[in-house]
Amino acid sequence: MRNLVIVLGDQLDAESAAFDGFDPARDAVWMAEARGESTCVWSHRARIALFLSAMRHFRDRLRASGATVIYTELDAPGNSGSLGEELRKALVSLRPRKAVVVQPGEWRVREDIRRAAAGAGTPLEERPDRHFICPPGDFAEHAASRRQLRMEFFYRQMRRRLGILMEDGQPAGGAWNLDSENRRSFGRSGPGEVPPPASFPPDELTRQVISLVKREFPGHPGSLEHFDWPVTPEQARQALEHFVEHRLALFGPYQDAMWSGEPFLYHSRLSSSLNLKLLSPLTAVRAAERAWREGRVSLPSAEGFIRQIIGWREYVRGVYWLLMPGYLERNALGATLDLPPFYWTGETEAECLRQTVLQTLEYGYAHHIQRLMVTGLFALLYGVAPRKVHEWYLAVYVDAVEWVELPNTLGMSQYADGGVMASKPYCASGRYIDRMSDYCRSCRYDPSRSSGPGACPFTVLYREFLLRNRRALEGNPRMTMQLRNAGRWTKEEQMLIFREAERVRLELGG
Repeated sequence: MRNLVIVLGDQLDAESAAFDGFDPARDAVWMAEARGESTCVWSHRARIALFLSAMRHFRDRLRASGATVIYTELDAPGNSGSLGEELRKALVSLRPRKAVVVQPGEWRVREDIRRAAAGAGTPLEERPDRHFICPPGDFAEHAASRRQLRMEFFYRQMRRRLGILMEDGQPAGGAWNLDSENRRSFGRSGPGEVPPPASFPPDELTRQVISLVKREFPGHPGSLEHFDWPVTPEQARQALEHFVEHRLALFGPYQDAMWSGEPFLYHSRLSSSLNLKLLSPLTAVRAAERAWREGRVSLPSAEGFIRQIIGWREYVRGVYWLLMPGYLERNALGATLDLPPFYWTGETEAECLRQTVLQTLEYGYAHHIQRLMVTGLFALLYGVAPRKVHEWYLAVYVDAVEWVELPNTLGMSQYADGGVMASKPYCASGRYIDRMSDYCRSCRYDPSRSSGPGACPFTVLYREFLLRNRRALEGNPRMTMQLRNAGRWTKEEQMLIFREAERVRLELGG
């Protein structure tokens, strides 16, 4: 054998650099299902099923094209459960001249593969991941040229480079960022009838995987009853086309809104397909731009969607590879508490948390504001150790891959990186959730109350968060107003705030 091409579960791209120069007569593909990849965090069963189903569909596609695929299934006799060990064994047995891999999306996995190749004495060639638009080296150059990293400037650079939403060298509409037009709530009347996302009922191969996951991971969280995620490139493309046709027009104005019983609203549900490499980011971006140029969607809707992909998505990957592995241990606010048990059960009287967690357990999905301003905000205010928050997010969402999840959680959500990802903590009282959703209407807690049994836990903990972290945040210009208001509280008021926060932690922390 000349080359053994390693294909990981989030690299299911037939156009990958791993296949450059691939010769079916002399090369082979290696893939393995490793239990350890599902148990390094307590993974949602839908997340496990999505990865395994997509991998098996990709395996069968490669074999149909004439490639030799050496594939180890999860329950195969002798499967050690370790990705690195299975690779080492394969390299020792097959003795290829060289192993080839595209840069993995996770630091830990990259190190495992390097160790396996070294242990087998096999040369390893790591190739760039062409799925992404900005290579890590280019991002490092961008970062080195700036005193402070900010996504907005990176995003503008990407727009110029790609010519996306540009007219005569200027941003279409005269502004780079139309976020101010994309922050509407539904009001008391609600969203009305929302078109459902594209759905892909499990085929026979996916049904086999679902049965396997039920059998092998009975104690893991999450339901498999609603599994309908895209698992092939064709399905991912259909999901994109359906989103652009039916939901992109209202995605922009309502992307931050939340509503009871509406888990998806106008969101695309494309992140899992992008992160498994079933769908190209430029394909998604150009489809949205085309819809705007054809007059089918507004510029704010197209821009808001495009910014999430060539802005945030590329930016967080750059931050991840620039700052790992030390980034994982950052804890700028010194948070140390355990995650409250209701994050795994949804058993809480706080309606926004109850609905978001139950939705997450049911579907393996919550949209970005539910993640940032409900579960993430509560963990921030409560004082959960950021690595524990990270491990929860990595476990429970079907689209979670560490390169994208970790900076979003540690940086954006928990401010644990001290301002690399966000210029200020995303801290707020319960009034924000009340403004952007209907959750508070059916909740026993009042978002306007900051003390007493009916006080909203978010509002109580928000006040204590400002007092607890005022020294760490006092130099942040964007926190000046909030800290100044907190500074007006008397000693008696401060003592009450700390007592109320302790009561809430005992009540909700179990």
